Amino acid sequence: MAEITIVEIAKRCGVGVSTVSRAINNHSDINPETKKKIMEVIRETGYIPNNSARNLKRTDAKCIAVLVKGITNPFFAPMIEVVESETEKRGYALVLRHVEAYEDEVDVALELEKEKRLRGIIFMGGSTKHSSAKVKQLNVPVVFATIGSDISDNLNRNAYSTVSVDDAFESKKIVEYLIGLGHRKIAIMAEGSDTPSIVRLRLEGYLQALKENNIEINNKLIRNVDKRIYTLQNGYDTTKALIESGEEFTALYCVSDVLAIGALRAFADAGLRVPEDVSLAGFDGQELAAYSVPRLTTIRQPMGDISKETMKLLFEIIDGESRHKHIVFPGELIEGESTRKL
Repeated sequence: MAEITIVEIAKRCGVGVSTVSRAINNHSDINPETKKKIMEVIRETGYIPNNSARNLKRTDAKCIAVLVKGITNPFFAPMIEVVESETEKRGYALVLRHVEAYEDEVDVALELEKEKRLRGIIFMGGSTKHSSAKVKQLNVPVVFATIGSDISDNLNRNAYSTVSVDDAFESKKIVEYLIGLGHRKIAIMAEGSDTPSIVRLRLEGYLQALKENNIEINNKLIRNVDKRIYTLQNGYDTTKALIESGEEFTALYCVSDVLAIGALRAFADAGLRVPEDVSLAGFDGQELAAYSVPRLTTIRQPMGDISKETMKLLFEIIDGESRHKHIVFPGELIEGESTRKL
């Protein structure tokens, strides 16, 4: 059934895309009952996993590889759906690979290139800096989707493409919005790593906004999630620790909507009202942010535009119709119900 995608399989099974991917690829770290359920749904729907392209002869395959770091974040689900649809329209197979937090995504890409007859590679999430020597070893067009910085200080920007928002700029924008509401004690939930990343850029935007508005930086208000994983539980636990620290703050900015939704629950359990007692803001503009209570103030990334432009650009480069480009989409500040003026 051509209309069935991996995202729809995940919805029918009540699991994440990464779980379906692990079941299809026969990973050992999946509950046997969950795997059985997924494979039954796949058989019932007649869905042929695109990433089963590993079974195709290298001489016949036309494959696009998508490497996703942070696939547990629902932010990537609608993007993967668009990518899968566009590859299918063009008669390509999709190789979807979940990259673990400890893995180097370029190393994973190099291994995939050995195994498959790849025509292009898309990176989603992950580090914003890579070894130029490694990237140069990739022999197919590469697009970094959601990543907009210079991938390497030693690599010509004509060697790869990026499609994203300006994370530092958009992060600065939402912090300045909170400052405009009168907040000066603004906490941030980030990841606590010096490794170049999207989240690091968002932290830099936060710090820049404070400096430009003559607000002293309080390191006790910079809170880091456990193991750099963006889950509801981590959002809850990190916010709980912030509350229990006794450090005074009037607003919390989370670098992901998922973390912010977890923070909402932590505030409620602590008897704090949002936004009456504390304002809360997120980043990404995920669908769940519009259905939380209260609705979340956030920066919306144009996920549909980013994923469609990524596919359009990649195929144009493959077909020799375009050179590499660096495309930046504007984010949109969504004023929800979770912030208020002091």
